[in-house]
Amino acid sequence: MTTYIKMSCVIVLVVLLAVTTPKVEAVTCGQVVGAVAPCLGYLRNGGSPPPACCNGIKGLMNQARTRANRRTICKCLQGSSSSYRGVSGNYAATLPAKCGVTFPYKISPSVNCNRIQ
Repeated sequence: MTTYIKMSCVIVLVVLLAVTTPKVEAVTCGQVVGAVAPCLGYLRNGGSPPPACCNGIKGLMNQARTRANRRTICKCLQGSSSSYRGVSGNYAATLPAKCGVTFPYKISPSVNCNRIQ
């Protein structure tokens, strides 16, 4: 029974973190990877990104309000992209548009994240 309670608490915490968007706090790579994880199928095969993917991308856009967060998101995307086999750079670059958002920079391994304003 204790495991059930602990698991329930973890699930509630994850949902609360996903629903609330910090206004001033710095974004973490864990948040970036979590937001993009539902997009892996699209990033590998194309087609239409699932709603959970687009929700994650929109959440990243909400967190990309400061230069520091934009740079962190860029670096995390670049770092995590090398960890997943079969991810297409073309699909990554078109993902924001497929989700109906305009990202402040191109999602690409060639972007210099330190130059993002």
